[in-house]
Parts: sequence; structure tokens; C-alpha cells
Amino acid sequence: QVQLVESGGGSVQAGGSLRLSCAASGYTYTTYCMAWFRQAPGKEREGVAYITEYGTTGYADSVKGRFTISQDNAKNTLWLQMNSLKPEDTAMYYCAAASGTVCNIQPQTFPYWGQGTQVTVSS
Repeated sequence: QVQLVESGGGSVQAGGSLRLSCAASGYTYTTYCMAWFRQAPGKEREGVAYITEYGTTGYADSVKGRFTISQDNAKNTLWLQMNSLKPEDTAMYYCAAASGTVCNIQPQTFPYWGQGTQVTVSS
């Protein structure tokens, strides 16, 4: 009964910042991968960033240097700090989780998904 609930989305001007959160429940695995994805209308779902139980992170080239993925010490909250936002960052952002698998940013890897939170960046 894994449940992921995102929050923190909203509307911001280009160059601004937002911090997304993902609250996880029913997720007690000791080995895991958690990730953020995004999907704009008419576009493929895109992997944004991932983090392992060890704190190893990976980022899509499109957000490298601007976004930071992190988690709290209890491993029950996932964060995505988004800085220097661009209009092309506008999308629905999803939190995803997987366990017992290789960590990456391929959607097929993740069986658990949140409901999404909308991020809109205006120019």
C-alpha cells in the first residue's frame, strides 16, 4: 500500500524557484530508488532526477545544475529544489518509487507514482 503524495507546485516567473515535496507512506524497503518525473501536454514523460537509499543522485541534462533532489533522514519525504526555472520546465511533476531494482530515470522502472503537482513557469 505504497502511497506518494506530491505538493509544492504552483506558478512562478522565469528565473524563480520552487520546492516540491513528496510524502511517502507504506514504503518500508531498505533498498530503493526514488525519482522525480515530469510531463508536459503532448510530450513524453521525462525523468528529472533520482536518488538511492545511499544518497546517490542522478539528473537529466536539462535540469543539471538547476535542480536538486534530496530526502530527509527518515527517508519518508522526497524533495526537489528547482532554481533558475525556465518556461520549458512547465509540466506536471510526479514522484515515483521503486525497490529492489537498478536506480535510473526510466518510467518503466517505477511501479509507484504520486498524483502529480503542476508547475507553471511564465516568461
